[in-house]
Amino acid sequence: MTDTPKPAAPGTANAMWGGRFAAGPDAIMTAINASIAFDRRLYAQDIRGSRAHAAMLAATGILSDSDAEAVGEGLLTVLSEIEGGRFTFSEALEDIHMNVEARLKELIGEPAGRLHTARSRNDQVATDFRLWVRDQCDAAIEGLQALQRALLRQAEAGADWVMPGFTHLQTAQPVTWGHHMLAYVEMLGRDARRFADARARMNECPLGAAALAGTSFPIDREMTAKALGFDGPMSNSLDAVSDRDFALEFLSAAAICATHLSRFAEELVIWSSAQFRFVTLSDRFTTGSSIMPQKKNPDAAELIRAKIGRILGATVALFTVMKGLPLAYSKDMQEDKEQVFDAADTLMLALAAMEGMVRDMTANRGALERAASSGFSTATDLADWLVRCAGLPFREAHHVTGSLVALAEKKGCDLPELSLAELQSAHPAITQEVYSVLGVHNSVASRTSYGGTAPAQVSAQVARWKKRLG
Repeated sequence: MTDTPKPAAPGTANAMWGGRFAAGPDAIMTAINASIAFDRRLYAQDIRGSRAHAAMLAATGILSDSDAEAVGEGLLTVLSEIEGGRFTFSEALEDIHMNVEARLKELIGEPAGRLHTARSRNDQVATDFRLWVRDQCDAAIEGLQALQRALLRQAEAGADWVMPGFTHLQTAQPVTWGHHMLAYVEMLGRDARRFADARARMNECPLGAAALAGTSFPIDREMTAKALGFDGPMSNSLDAVSDRDFALEFLSAAAICATHLSRFAEELVIWSSAQFRFVTLSDRFTTGSSIMPQKKNPDAAELIRAKIGRILGATVALFTVMKGLPLAYSKDMQEDKEQVFDAADTLMLALAAMEGMVRDMTANRGALERAASSGFSTATDLADWLVRCAGLPFREAHHVTGSLVALAEKKGCDLPELSLAELQSAHPAITQEVYSVLGVHNSVASRTSYGGTAPAQVSAQVARWKKRLG
């Protein structure tokens, strides 16, 4: 036998949940159901969509011209109130759409109720959200291009500065500073194209799909689509209200972009360390230690490195929300916005911080060159010379070069410091000419293939990107 709990007195807190939900189950439902705390960010898109809808209703004779005018002017008043901080958002009205409509009714009366003719909150929110994500694609592209320009300035200045190129974080071959900067310009260029591609695919208008089946009213969907800057209306009403692939695509592009930013941030953390000293980061993007006065911590870079966690987490979250939903709309889809909002904010902050760091940072040319000259970075150049000039098969050339690296390592010197006699001890075909490829500057200058690290190639790529970015 179990005890039967007494029902809570009217107006008292639910005993199980305590004071957090003072009105019991009703408060719990309000808390889980309301979205105004976050979807208020859609206010501009919501008002824009409503004004386009009202104009279309008037053009098709569904709404009188006077009512449409009152609606349009009233919505502009609401917009002004929100932007001026004079608007009171109500959780009881659930979302931005109901909040705007309720205030519109207070302002203009009965015509406000006619605004919702031939539409549903389902197509309304799909349109608003699509407009917002479309704007974020534009913002991301702008942020990426700003970062690319900062990287191009670094690349142009250091087109002939030598530095080590790494594989496995081990010195591999010499490259130029400009070439390394351009690698990220290329990555970010693909990121920008991903956002542009996503924007192009999402540029169809859901408005007019209504709840899920369209409407019996003689609406003009082409008109509303054009007014909102879409290429045209979506062709299936079920699809229009039930999919969020446009948001998933934005998040996917954001996650890839954040991965690139995180990789570069990791390099900046390493490069700015006392052990490398490849770069000096400005005081604007570093902090000191509370107890160690000598330290200059690359906090901004470390935080950018971590931001991929939030963005990828948002991506996985929305995929998880959407993966099992039958057509058409389900309330699960209310969980589509917070992740996208947070990811978009995080990405834009990371882009701005990285652009600032790159713009302000100073490459330590001497440290870069010293590092480039260590670790037998020209070994591949020696092997290539043996193939090209001495006629050795590459496998034999690789073996000969390896034996010379071992000799240099034993002597505690680099390959260019070995005497000709020592070089010839590994193979008699080696001549004085080999020294022309062993220096790091000679090495990078020889890499003249398209996309290579030679200063001339770097300068050509910088020019190409400057023209492309305008």
